[in-house]
Amino acid sequence: MIPSPLNAGQSLLVQAAEEAASGQSHPASTLYVVATPIGNLADIGLRALYLLAKADTLACEDTRHTQQLLRSYGLERPTAALLAVHQHNEAQAAQQVLERLAHGERVAYVSDAGTPAISDPGARLVAAVRAAGYRVMPLPGASSVTTLLSASGMTGEGGFVFQGFLPNKATERERAVQALAQEHRAVVLLEAPHRIEATGKALAALGSRMITVGRELTKQFEQIHTMTAQDLHAWLCERPEHQRGEFALVVHERTEDNASSGEGDRVLQLLLPELPLKTAVRLAAEISGESKNALYERALELKNT
Repeated sequence: MIPSPLNAGQSLLVQAAEEAASGQSHPASTLYVVATPIGNLADIGLRALYLLAKADTLACEDTRHTQQLLRSYGLERPTAALLAVHQHNEAQAAQQVLERLAHGERVAYVSDAGTPAISDPGARLVAAVRAAGYRVMPLPGASSVTTLLSASGMTGEGGFVFQGFLPNKATERERAVQALAQEHRAVVLLEAPHRIEATGKALAALGSRMITVGRELTKQFEQIHTMTAQDLHAWLCERPEHQRGEFALVVHERTEDNASSGEGDRVLQLLLPELPLKTAVRLAAEISGESKNALYERALELKNT
């Protein structure tokens, strides 16, 4: 156990965390991978809050962001207790964490939001700690992946695949979507607001395959909407707010009804170099059975890359 008397200024929530978790075992020389809220501060776990208050070192994706998070719960940690561990320094910072673990410290790692080491930094740190023979203890909590899946109505029995962010470059993104079209299981994607429109255009190649988009999950203006892939781009452009915030998307499982998804994209790429755009679109729609409007948008994008 970690000896830690309550401070008078601590919030009732921190006191509840103390009562719930202080009697549990929190071994020294351990890296604690701590999930934090993805938007709604009330989603913090009591054990997570306890470790944020009591760990010897808080390794953070962004120390300023973490300090703000701590203050939201009435916690104050000295700057010396925070260590920056982000995507640009993770390999080097892992050595500092190992040194602290060697001295018997309890180190808690948090990313800016959600569960670390999934799409956020943390995986290299965890690998380095395990390779050095130290214990890694996960503290489960909020995740945009499982949050959206639970509200998507995805009914496939084959499970799902976590894809994360699609590639930045248009040609690589197109190849990724073509590969995704052949995946029978549901696929979970993440996206940033400045890239969501491009992603919406690329996913139109999936035609009638269903997509659930989650925007600003757990926050005040949370929005969850299900539509066909070919309608996603139009929905995103329907209102300015549809492109604001952080996004998670579930591409639903492939069914017999949408099994031809992706075929139109392949046909377009064969026909466009040889035929006028409208002719290529018309033939691709006839061959694949996909939406002519969606294929037209896709053809314009291919012409411009």
